[in-house]
Amino acid sequence: MKDFGALMKQAQAMQEKLAEAQAKMAELEAEGTSGGGMVKLKLRGGGELVRIDIDESLMAPGEGEVVADLIVAAHGDAKRKLDAAQAELMQAAAGPLAGMGLPGMPKF
Repeated sequence: MKDFGALMKQAQAMQEKLAEAQAKMAELEAEGTSGGGMVKLKLRGGGELVRIDIDESLMAPGEGEVVADLIVAAHGDAKRKLDAAQAELMQAAAGPLAGMGLPGMPKF
């Protein structure tokens, strides 16, 4: 039964790595831009919007729809970057077991 004990230790170590990765994911931030940098926004790890910067030239009357579209585009940009960074963290933590379809393991 030595092998079972070693397997349990490996599983516990992996659980710890995954917990650490999840904590790091919550701290991640990603910036998205659109309109050639006229709109910038920042998302935190859980997807919460932290900041929006809008170029003052977009504050003219009649630009509301353009601003709204640029905010949506910048959010999409930031979300893609955040998702990619989180996937990297989880894949590094899960190691060779990532994506194998094992219960409780991340699928990438």
